[in-house]
Amino acid sequence: MSAASQPVEFGFQLLGTDGAARRGRVTTAHGTIETPAFMPVGTAATVKAMRPESVAETGAEILLGNTYHLMLRPGAERIAALGGLHKFMNWPKPILTDSGGFQVMSLAGLRKIEEKGVTFRSHIDGSAHFLSPERSVEIQHLLDSNITMVLDECTPHPATHEQALSSMELSMRWAQRSKDGFKKRPGYGLFGIVQGSVYPDLRQRSAEALASIGFDGYAVGGLAVGEGQEIMFRVLEETVPHLPADRPHYLMGVGKPADIVGAVQRGIDMFDCVLPTRSGRTAQAFTARGTVNLRNARHQDDPRPLEEGCPCPACTSYSRAYLHHLVRSEEILGLMLLTWHNLAYYQRLMAGLRAAIEAGSLDDFAADFHERQAGGDIPALG
Repeated sequence: MSAASQPVEFGFQLLGTDGAARRGRVTTAHGTIETPAFMPVGTAATVKAMRPESVAETGAEILLGNTYHLMLRPGAERIAALGGLHKFMNWPKPILTDSGGFQVMSLAGLRKIEEKGVTFRSHIDGSAHFLSPERSVEIQHLLDSNITMVLDECTPHPATHEQALSSMELSMRWAQRSKDGFKKRPGYGLFGIVQGSVYPDLRQRSAEALASIGFDGYAVGGLAVGEGQEIMFRVLEETVPHLPADRPHYLMGVGKPADIVGAVQRGIDMFDCVLPTRSGRTAQAFTARGTVNLRNARHQDDPRPLEEGCPCPACTSYSRAYLHHLVRSEEILGLMLLTWHNLAYYQRLMAGLRAAIEAGSLDDFAADFHERQAGGDIPALG
């Protein structure tokens, strides 16, 4: 076998630092991911209102899929028979799959948690399903996910110390079972998930327990569940130093642009969130000058682009007046263009963060980011 055809090993290369922030590169069987990275969410094997080719054009190098939703519809075995998730959804780049742990929390009325796993009632048709750590890892293997997440219980907020302890310890036992059930192969990795709610001692214990098991990357879960940015940042400051420095650090389900900038400053490498796509479908656009609501009447006669200098189609080919018209007329094109813009904005933000870390100027970048966000949108015409 030639060197060029050797299997690619899953790995993380730390290319530089600026304070706690890290500039890195994740290598997978389906390509590399420059970090800090933002992963658009393709829960049901699609990023809503976007073609996969369009998602790639925004600069995204990895997508997120969801075990829970894909196991219900169309089914992991069906996707495997059709060639795996990359082929099924026409996304040849890396894919990370969320294990279903978040649904354990968010679908509280439809599930029962036991030591062996979780029994779900499908939110689609009420049918019963069982998800164990082993089955979650198996499903992600069938999907051909490059990054498999362990099954965990996402501890709800607020939780007492006793509740958080019990939940975290269950997640750590499930993490070991997920590791035992994972089929190691070149270019594919398994990430552990730190739990422990807002309690520093539990977060440290969880991080150390996962490190002793040994994973290819480490996620911080159980945040962005209502605790607020100040508490989230504090938990990161108390957690990230206990994560292995030679592995990627992933903050699950985050977030707003300001959340991402602050989390990068605290040592996080990877992010995912539905916010840019969901906001695009509700007429909210993210820009360097803050959030713009295209429903507002101030845009109806405005011939200017949504954001000057943005290379996305919404900004290069259409006016604010037209985008406003599409939104008010409930035309599908409006949702598509605003989703594209938001994903492009997030990728430009990540590129800016990477460049700032490389240059050792992250603090200046963050200060400028916050100043421009606080300044608000361009003045209305007339």
